[in-house]
Amino acid sequence: MDFLFSSFAAALRLIGSLSQDVVDAVRTSLAVSAGATVFAALLGIPIGFFVGHVDFPAKRIVVTLLNTLMALPTVVVGLLVYGFLSRQGPLGVLGLLFTPTAIVIGGVLLAAPIVANYALTAVRGADPRIFPTALTLGAGRLQAFGILMGEIRFGMLAAVIAGFGRVVSEVGVAMMLGGNIRGYTRTMTTAIALETSKGEFAFGMALGIVLMSVALCVNLFLNLLQRR
Repeated sequence: MDFLFSSFAAALRLIGSLSQDVVDAVRTSLAVSAGATVFAALLGIPIGFFVGHVDFPAKRIVVTLLNTLMALPTVVVGLLVYGFLSRQGPLGVLGLLFTPTAIVIGGVLLAAPIVANYALTAVRGADPRIFPTALTLGAGRLQAFGILMGEIRFGMLAAVIAGFGRVVSEVGVAMMLGGNIRGYTRTMTTAIALETSKGEFAFGMALGIVLMSVALCVNLFLNLLQRR
């Protein structure tokens, strides 16, 4: 127990002193996670809305596919994107491997199915009379879409936050595609894994505290919006 308490105290000192390594890891994590979440939302929300709102022959297959992609192993995503971005890959000429952009690409592939499934659930949970009623009252299809989105806005917000949580806690993709380069692509999760393996438990705990604080703040923000 003394080891844990002393490590916790050292972790708080690292956070309080704004250690440059801690600051760099936190900044990189938040930047790539925010970028991946935005693109995942732009991709996943329309897909989820379309699948939930429109009936088409292969709908059941698409829903099954989305559910399967939610459990997609992160190392598989990392391997796939690595193959595309490596020098021998079709996109190797872009030089994106071991950059924050590569981590964002991997994060989008991980988060988009989660966002799409949450959006699909939100659409299915809405009153099915909202859209046709809006059309009957003279609203255009775009206006009716906006009305429906307004009714399920908290579900969509939950979808975005779930996607963010998936990306910010990711290790495999960030390690494989970012290379864990200090001050450039090292995120909180990859830094925790690296420093703990080196015996720097206090440093890993400091980043763990920050990571949990970010998750707590995001959830408090969601709860605040829902109460309003």
